[in-house]
Amino acid sequence: MTTWKDPQIAGVRALLAARAPDPSAPPPTFAERRVAMDAVGEASALPNGCFHEPLTLGGVKGERVAPQGALDGRRLLYLHGGGYTIGSPRSHRPMAARIAEAARAIALVPDYRLGPEARFPGAVEDATAVYRALLDAGTDPGQIAVAGDSAGGGLAMALALSLKAQGMPQPSSYVSISPWADLTQSGASYRAKADVDPVITKPGLDQMALAYLGGLDPNDPLASPIFGDFEGVAPVLIQTGSEEALLSDSVTLADVLAHARVEVRLEVWPEMIHVFQAYGAVLNAARRAIKVAGAWMDERFA
Repeated sequence: MTTWKDPQIAGVRALLAARAPDPSAPPPTFAERRVAMDAVGEASALPNGCFHEPLTLGGVKGERVAPQGALDGRRLLYLHGGGYTIGSPRSHRPMAARIAEAARAIALVPDYRLGPEARFPGAVEDATAVYRALLDAGTDPGQIAVAGDSAGGGLAMALALSLKAQGMPQPSSYVSISPWADLTQSGASYRAKADVDPVITKPGLDQMALAYLGGLDPNDPLASPIFGDFEGVAPVLIQTGSEEALLSDSVTLADVLAHARVEVRLEVWPEMIHVFQAYGAVLNAARRAIKVAGAWMDERFA
């Protein structure tokens, strides 16, 4: 497909193509990619009146991002993407802020441990520790929503399983954006969408999975939540693009949740790419999707 009905996504694709690294150059290290990703996030504007500050919860450092209009006591635990190897509260500050603004909540963005320095299940342990700290501080679980993108979307689902296994109360809802929920990379879309996804490649994900898992079993539900038992977890909204290699992860995850009798809503946005919500400055579809996600959480807060 060479002609896109949405002219704005064509512009985003052109921007990504212009930023693509020289294929003849040595691939950047994880450290170099982290610096570059943080720089993009820190250079992007936040919603008017939004502020951020350092925060530590459950021994995990992170950020508190407070948009205007946040309701008292309402919290959004936001888990950033980056393939469990890159990304941070700094890189995802603008996206977390926009989603928190839409949900009328204060966002808490943990700087969870990354591979290869910290192997699986370090990220799951950190997310669970932050959630537990919120409860210990007296936060009503019905006033907590959990959201994440890409690996963070998968981590949100792993957190759901972790809370269930430990007998901890579920939050009000989950929002999983373009989730990486299958670290075996076995879905059909990894092949079917390989030529149209401008962001994700299977070899790239294979490298990240190896760095995070370090040889551990990718079929572990806390690594690949599509293999988990979700009966009893909170409602889940999944948003994904039709043109991304991770499309199968979202479709399979929705199927698993539905069979577990979980309230689940799967949205496949036509022509959109991986985590298209990050391009809200230039993409109307991104702003609409964030508004939908905010309304989903708003309706389910206690």
